[in-house]
Amino acid sequence: MATTDFPAEIRALRTTLESIQAVSDPTALEAKIALLSEQASAPDLWDDPDSAQKVTSALSATQAELDRVNRLGGRIDDLETLVEMAAEENDADALEEADAELVGIRKDMRELEVRTLLNGEYDAREAVVTIRAGAGGVDAADFAEMLLRMYLRWAERHGYPASVMDTSYAEEAGLKSATFEVKVPYAFGHLSVEAGTHRLVRISPFDNQGRRQTSFAAVEVVPLIEQTDSVEIPESEIKVDVFRSSGPGGQSVNTTDSAVRMTHIPTGIVVSMQNEKSQIQNRAAALRVLQSRLLLQRQEEERAAKKEMAGDIKASWGDQMRSYVLQPYQMVKDLRTEHEVGNPSAVFDGDIDDFLEAGIRWRRGLQAAADS
Repeated sequence: MATTDFPAEIRALRTTLESIQAVSDPTALEAKIALLSEQASAPDLWDDPDSAQKVTSALSATQAELDRVNRLGGRIDDLETLVEMAAEENDADALEEADAELVGIRKDMRELEVRTLLNGEYDAREAVVTIRAGAGGVDAADFAEMLLRMYLRWAERHGYPASVMDTSYAEEAGLKSATFEVKVPYAFGHLSVEAGTHRLVRISPFDNQGRRQTSFAAVEVVPLIEQTDSVEIPESEIKVDVFRSSGPGGQSVNTTDSAVRMTHIPTGIVVSMQNEKSQIQNRAAALRVLQSRLLLQRQEEERAAKKEMAGDIKASWGDQMRSYVLQPYQMVKDLRTEHEVGNPSAVFDGDIDDFLEAGIRWRRGLQAAADS
């Protein structure tokens, strides 16, 4: 059995950590923490709860980022000490422990390394994700619900706060559409690579003849709007309808007209919100998501204009970006990155980090090719 070359592995870890530190800039993070700590200690901080929440959230996230970088350095030092002691005492159990710790450090370092690739204009934002059932009838609606659970389980695995903002239930089963927020920094950067058309192939549980069915669902990811973005929407461009919230099968879950449907007349973009009990709260949430979608649309229009000026770059997301195959074999494959796994159950249970990482690296490669 081959033994691990720990000195070489530790040198490689230190080299990678240096690259991460060069991008993360611990000194700048410390300065940011000092500034946010000063703001957080202001006696009138909570006079403006929204502003206070942003300050405390930013402080927590920045401190966590610095801790992760510093902690990795300490873990590498501890690993080196453990290996030296194990070699001196010829301790096989300690070497096995060192192997396990090496695997853990590599995993955490890879996650940090991916974070350094998230340098887009809105990558550091929280995310608003909308899933819509596509072609495939009731199977597509069921698939949309499976995807919603997948993303919520992913957020839960990481301890990320996520909340469903709107759901539109299909008649027989599943969802016509659902919108949810992931309220953690860099949620947009990570989840934006999930945008596109997802395909499911399986034996339909809704087909009496047990035939194989292909169904589709669309995933849209937008960055959460901030007041500084200045996406102003004139009242004359917005149509607002109110209605009663409802549950599966049309069952009423609210006896007042608190749900809000907001339509942006020039673009036809429609946003519905029903998770809050107050019409005012739902209207505010709908406006925020509408502004986020318009912000992303503006960004895409600017990118398209730049692409036209630069000429055709032969790389695009395409209409179908991932296939989930349950029959006749078991596989989930990303058609852009070629990353695939043979355990769809784990993927649908939220184990999608490898797909996110592959997508982020793939996108960064496209950006580098476009800039060269």
